[in-house]
Amino acid sequence: MSTIAARIYAELRGDKAIWAIVALMAIFSLMAVYSATGSLAYQKYGGNTEAYLIKHGVILLAGLFLTYVFHLMHYLRFSKWAPVLMVIVIPLLMYTIAFGVERNDAHRWIDIPLTGLTFQPSELAKLALIMYVARAISSKQEYIKDFQEAFLPIIVPVLIICGLIAPANLSTAIILFFTSMLMMFVGRVDLKYVGLLLFLGIVLFSFLYTLGNFFPDIVRVQTWTSRVAAFMDGSGDVAQVTQAKIAIANGNLFGLGPGNSIQRNFLYVGYSDFIYAIICEEYGVFGGALLIGLYVLLFFRATRLVTKSPKAFGAMLAMGLSILLIMQAFVNIAVSVNLIPVTGVTLPMISYGGTSLVFTCVAFGIILSVSKYIESVT
Repeated sequence: MSTIAARIYAELRGDKAIWAIVALMAIFSLMAVYSATGSLAYQKYGGNTEAYLIKHGVILLAGLFLTYVFHLMHYLRFSKWAPVLMVIVIPLLMYTIAFGVERNDAHRWIDIPLTGLTFQPSELAKLALIMYVARAISSKQEYIKDFQEAFLPIIVPVLIICGLIAPANLSTAIILFFTSMLMMFVGRVDLKYVGLLLFLGIVLFSFLYTLGNFFPDIVRVQTWTSRVAAFMDGSGDVAQVTQAKIAIANGNLFGLGPGNSIQRNFLYVGYSDFIYAIICEEYGVFGGALLIGLYVLLFFRATRLVTKSPKAFGAMLAMGLSILLIMQAFVNIAVSVNLIPVTGVTLPMISYGGTSLVFTCVAFGIILSVSKYIESVT
């Protein structure tokens, strides 16, 4: 057994703490999804409660395989991919707005021909934009204070990608937008251009909001306003938020135990949007705090990569991806504890899902690719 463990340890190069985070999150994911989808699987598959677990397990294994594959690549390869990916994702996002598959009143997916599967282009777009911004910032080692160096290479791509994602998925667009802003700040872009991006982002949102009043089928303005109203005055999705709070309260310190969630029968998206509430119910405050601790640890390990990376691109890439994952995680958790309106954002590496889970695994692989290179030169 020790020989097998040693072989695995040798194969998994890079930051071992990040590998441990990936492994623990994968275990959390399998256990939480199996419990949260039990009732749904029973209703849909006539008693086969393992159906969703098997499907999720296959997707997770495929994702972890991609984590391994991407961690083997040299991270500078992603700098070369960035412009190509941007050329691909912009038409994909435009196609999704016009012809995407509709689910829950949102066009976020496109059909993959001959497979019966769907694909969410916004997940690929997130990776593409982070790579592109990291490339643009790192191409100038000095302080970026020239308009030509900041506007077309950084600000315009951020506005285009976020503007194309926002009509069907505002929360993801906002997370990606502020991730890009933080990357500009860390990357020593003049603050006036960071402020310019913020101003133009507000202008873009105002334009989309106005557009949505004329074309509600394209821009989900009614969904945005109803969710804010639900948060402010207790209408709309308050029932789901209440069930999430009951689940967290049921968990107490150490939880009801694996598979013993009661509120999973009442949370219709307990396997994705409110999976943190299910985890707290079954594993208590201890389990919820442990999961938050894993995301915090990821941030500190990524910060360590930034300080040790000899190349600016590696530092910006690792920081951008880690900020994106952590910000998304805390938005999801904040929804479960009723700190912000319902968003529909999944919990990275934990929630049930196809495209989102796979690309989260790819993001971890890229971060590990950076850490592997740093490990080899230090």
